[in-house]
Order: sequence, then C-alpha cells, then structure tokens
Amino acid sequence: MQDAASSIAATTAPEGGAERWRLIARNVFPFAVVGTIWEIVAWMGIFPHRLFPTLEEVALSFYQLSVAGILPHHAIQTVLRLLTGFALAASVGVTIGVLMGRSRRAEDILLPLVSIGAPIPGLAYAPLFLLWFGLGNVSAVLLVGFVAAFPIIFNSWTGVKAVKEIWLRSAQSMGADDRRMFRHVILPGALPYILTGLRLGLAQAWRVLVAIEMLAAVPWGLGWMIFGAREFLNTDVMMAGIAVIGIIGLTLEKLVFQRIENYTVVRWGMVTA
Repeated sequence: MQDAASSIAATTAPEGGAERWRLIARNVFPFAVVGTIWEIVAWMGIFPHRLFPTLEEVALSFYQLSVAGILPHHAIQTVLRLLTGFALAASVGVTIGVLMGRSRRAEDILLPLVSIGAPIPGLAYAPLFLLWFGLGNVSAVLLVGFVAAFPIIFNSWTGVKAVKEIWLRSAQSMGADDRRMFRHVILPGALPYILTGLRLGLAQAWRVLVAIEMLAAVPWGLGWMIFGAREFLNTDVMMAGIAVIGIIGLTLEKLVFQRIENYTVVRWGMVTA
C-alpha cells in the first residue's frame, strides 16, 4: 500500500511541475512576442531613436527613477487618487444599479439619465469639474468616481435583472423575506455582472485619471509624469510610467478581483475558474 502511494506521488509531482511551467510559459509568451517585435522595430530605425527607445533603455530609466524614489512617489499619489475615486464609484454605482434592478420607478427615472451620460467621454466632463471644484485632488477624484460609476451601474442593473425567476420563486416558497431574498439570492446571482462592472469601471478610472492629473495641475502622479516627459521627448520615461500603470492594473486584477471571484462565484459554481 505504501509503495503504491509513493509511486502515485512520484508520478503526480512531475505532472504538477510540468503543468505549472506550462502555465508560466503561456503567460510569459505574449510579453516575449511583443518585446521581440519592439526590439526589432527599435533597432531597424523605423522611428527616430529618441522617440522609440529600446527595452534596455526603458528598463534603465525605470530602475533609475525607482532608485531615486521619483517613480514610487508618482505611483503612490496616482494609486491613492485611483482607489479613492474608484471606491466612491463602486459604492454609488452598485447601489444605484441594484436600486434600478429592484424598482421599476427608479429604473424609469434613472435609466435615461445614465444612458445619456455614459457615452460621453470622461474628458468632456473635465472642464466642468475643474470649474466646479477647482484644481487639485478633489476634482480629479470626483471625476474618476463619476466616470467609473457608469459601467458599474449598467452591469449591476443588468445582473439584478438577470437573476433567474425560478430562484426567486424557490426562495419565496421557502419563506424567505425581502432581506434574505436580497442577501442570499439576488446579490449572489448578480455578483458575476457586478464584478464585470467593477473591472470595466476600473479601466475607465485609469483612462480619465492619467489625463486629468495633467489638467488638474496636481504636483505628483503618473499622468503628470508621462505628460511632463512628453514635453522633453523622454520617451523612455513615458514608457516607464506606462509600465507602472500596467503593473498596478495587473496587481489589482490578480490580488483583488480574481481573489474575490474565486472566493465567491467560482466557489459557488456560477462561473468556471
């Protein structure tokens, strides 16, 4: 029996290790392809070298700015604005979306307003927010929250409307009141849509934040750094800032959204991992 168990462990361990390496290779492969194409274009001289640096130069700028503390300080300021605005958007957006999904009157009143406001680009609202709230962090945070709220509202509303009628009737037949119905049926049923809305809202928040950091005249931030580097044609610094934005976005996806998804809808069998 012991020999059989040890043989099974010996055969499954290499298989698990091979699968892990396969997963790593699959995730690294797209970046390797893009990096190779970038290096080929940089060395061919299709664009001026100052405007299209090599990855080595971008990595060197990334390292120098990080060691000097400039890049981390810009990143911290941007993340604080992002998280504050996104938290505002998430709380307001989910509340309004669920209210629209549960109340026909709220849907009739709010849906036309949301439908009109959502297609307008976020930067179109920037002058108004700057006039209303002035330059600085307040206007940047409020604009981020306002723009990011629209996809969250839409997806939360869609999620509540998409809850299966048989689930509601089954809960009612078992004596569930409105509070339990919302907590144990409606909210879990709408959660996959809500998570999708949060992801889309975060993407919208990034887009408008990088631009508004320059317009709002904030002293620090990745958007401010990228636009400032553009004035001096420091493309390597711009690429370093863009890389940090990508790293932060990937970190939030893996450490926040994916963990929430795995702990809830994947665990409940509503979506596959």
